[in-house]
Amino acid sequence: MIYGAGSLGTILGAFITKNGGSVDLVNHNKAHVEALRRNGAHVCGTVDFTQKVSALTDEELSGTYDIIFLMTKQQNNRQVVTFLEPFLAGDGVIVTLQNGLPEPLIAEIVGPGRVLGCTVAWGATMLGPGVCELTSAPDALTFSLGSLNVGKDHPRIAEVKALLELMGPVDVEENFIGTRWSKLLINASFSGMSAVLGCTFGEAAKAPASRRCVQALIKECIDVCAKGGIRIEPVQGKDIVKLLDWHGPVKKAVSWMIIPIAIRKHALLKASMLQDLEKGKLTEVDAINGAVCEFGRRIGFQTPFNDAVVEIIHRCEKGELKPGWDNLKFFPN
Repeated sequence: MIYGAGSLGTILGAFITKNGGSVDLVNHNKAHVEALRRNGAHVCGTVDFTQKVSALTDEELSGTYDIIFLMTKQQNNRQVVTFLEPFLAGDGVIVTLQNGLPEPLIAEIVGPGRVLGCTVAWGATMLGPGVCELTSAPDALTFSLGSLNVGKDHPRIAEVKALLELMGPVDVEENFIGTRWSKLLINASFSGMSAVLGCTFGEAAKAPASRRCVQALIKECIDVCAKGGIRIEPVQGKDIVKLLDWHGPVKKAVSWMIIPIAIRKHALLKASMLQDLEKGKLTEVDAINGAVCEFGRRIGFQTPFNDAVVEIIHRCEKGELKPGWDNLKFFPN
């Protein structure tokens, strides 16, 4: 089951089904479910195909599942996971493909042996019921899979890996917390600035004023992990710390030049936080930039640029601000 089959989940389910797998796509949005049933999942953007899929509303769930891919926003994880637990087989596993660091709370509810984490290195946007746009390059559809507790030895990990490989390459990570922080670094910097400015990842990386903030957000994530004893893992084979960290003017200039190149395969991506703001919804900023700030506070490390993203996005949620380039004035000089 894919629970929370929005833009990412619909595309994942369409690929899995297209390539011979079997999966139920579950969403509380009845119009989306009805469109999927009637027309199939239309995946457009950097690819274009329509695939018949099995779609359900959460009210129609029954029985139990060996694997539940959890793809909702994590603000309501306690309620969502508590709801899902009766539908999880005794030896089943919830695989969270959410942002931030969601595994500990899920493990608290269903048990640590029934949780796997997965980071997604591609992005998507829902254009309408049953129609989702893939905004990343077709050769960037990768996943990193792992467990915070048992590394590569989880009994369900091979089965989950095989399902995800029906869409794209999967790396099973021993140091999964380092993988989580790799994705958190990308989300905090590029998603954070996309939401603050109302633009795509590529636009945030291109303009000098916003790239300065992106670079500072990246640096804060790298530094907070270094002080906290976390080793950040490579992303799609690229060592982002080696490429983007700096301790002097020369390496800082190199990092500056690399930023737009590093995100080029995802340049068209529009942050899900921005999509939420445009729909008048609350965002996941506390689980993304807020997670960096909280970890920094815990170890005594200041994160002023991440603090600014959190404050700006919360003000946008309250209607005090709107996403836009004027928000650059709220960042440290």
